[in-house]
Parts: sequence; structure tokens; C-alpha cells
Amino acid sequence: MTDMLLEVRDLSKHYGGLAAVRDLTFSVERGQIFGIAGPNGAGKTTLFDVISGHVRATTGEVSLEGRRIERLPAHAIVQHGLARTYQIPAVFPGQTVLANAVVGAEFGHRPRLFSTLGFAPSIVDRARAALDFVGLGDHEAENAGRLSVFDTKRLMIASALATEPRLMLFDEPVGGLNTTEITAIVELIRRIRDTGVTVLLIEHVMTALMALSDRVMIMNHGAKLYEGSPAEVATDAEVVRVYLGTESTAVAEMAGVKVDGTALGADQAIEAGVEGIV
Repeated sequence: MTDMLLEVRDLSKHYGGLAAVRDLTFSVERGQIFGIAGPNGAGKTTLFDVISGHVRATTGEVSLEGRRIERLPAHAIVQHGLARTYQIPAVFPGQTVLANAVVGAEFGHRPRLFSTLGFAPSIVDRARAALDFVGLGDHEAENAGRLSVFDTKRLMIASALATEPRLMLFDEPVGGLNTTEITAIVELIRRIRDTGVTVLLIEHVMTALMALSDRVMIMNHGAKLYEGSPAEVATDAEVVRVYLGTESTAVAEMAGVKVDGTALGADQAIEAGVEGIV
């Protein structure tokens, strides 16, 4: 039997008469990077909001390591081993870089049973280790509100890592970055996976999605349009019609599919500065 870390079954989220997520079923294996793409308004971020407990599912089930979590509040889901990042970097701009990571290490790791005036040395050590991992170890005393977009994204990732998650949800982690920064974030997510953390990834920049994902799910109108390997997704006729359009040949190249006898790997596409699809 395969080792499924996350299982989503018949999940729906309705806002009045609008089905933002509709009868969605998929699963993510432990150690996998599972990519999600689709047109704007396809329901991708709403799906993340439901899985992470920020909004309540209308119907359906979400299980993490076999435990139902769809009715738990967001803070309890984090403490069960699921962390996420956001399209717009979410940090505490008035606090230092280290203080931001400490918040994740302290409040996202386990319930705080009593109030104290400080943090245990082990908490600070965990925060510093997360900052070192993402490359911000030399910036811990800086004010988070003065960081670049790239460094703010890395700080958000570090704060999530400090919770010691088993599953991380990345919502468009390379949006707004240049080619060099995209390559750095792709490598960072790979290194996170290599530590044993499973990854669920939403991304419009197809170079990054194809470079990272073991499997890809395309969403449209809240439902699953297609699921398969990057190569299968890039060459599916319905995916091409609904989402990839005239860029399908470039995406197929990113996925390593031979086009006109030439195969271009995804990493090569990123390094060559191939533009993503938005």
C-alpha cells in the first residue's frame, strides 16, 4: 500500500450559490511534491484555505496521516504538522526577522499551556536553525518590514519551517520574483522535501511547477480537470485547451517531453530564463 500523508475526499466549499471547490478528491504521498495549477478563479487558494483550517468545508473530508482535520481550527492543524505560506508574504513587519521565526517555533509547534515572559532557548534555537536553512541567518536582527520581496518570502518559509511540519503548503511561492530568485526558491523547496517534508504547491509559473512536481493536478471551476505526471499534464488536450493554450509546447519542453526531437529539462528552462505562464 502507498503511504498517503494527505487525503482529500469529495471536498466542496460553497459561498451561497457559488461552488469555489467542487467534489474534489485527491491524495498526496509522503515525501512527494504535488503541484496544483489552473486558471485564476479555479479554486486553488480556497482549497488551501479549507485544508489549512482558515475556512470550513461545506462537505467532504480532509485527513492528515489518517486523522480527520477538516473541522479543526487553523492553529490546531498547524500543531498537527501542517504549515502553509501565502501568495502575499505574511510576516510581522514591525518585528525582527528572528522574532518572526520564533513565533512559528513557539506557537505553531505545540499548544502553549501557560503564559511566560520569554521563550525557552530550544525555541530560539529552532527559529535560528530555520533562518539558517533558508539563508537568512545573518539577518536575524533586521526589521522584517524592510526586507525585499524575495527575503520576505524566505522569512515566511522559515517561520513555517520552525513549526516542524510534516506537510507544507506553498501558495505561489515564486510570484513576483526574477529568474535568479525563482531558481533559488525552487532549490529551497527541493531541500525542504529532502529533509522529509511533503510539499503541496500552487503555482502559475509553469517552469517552477514542472521543475518541482512529482505529480500535477489542474483545477478548473473548483473541480479537478486532470491529474498526472508533469509530462502527461503538459500534453493533455483538455489541459492545453483550458489552461496552457498556445504555450503548451514550451510547457511540454519544461516537463522534459521531446518536442521536435529535442528534450529540455525544467531546470534548464528556468536557467535559460523561460517565462512562466500567468
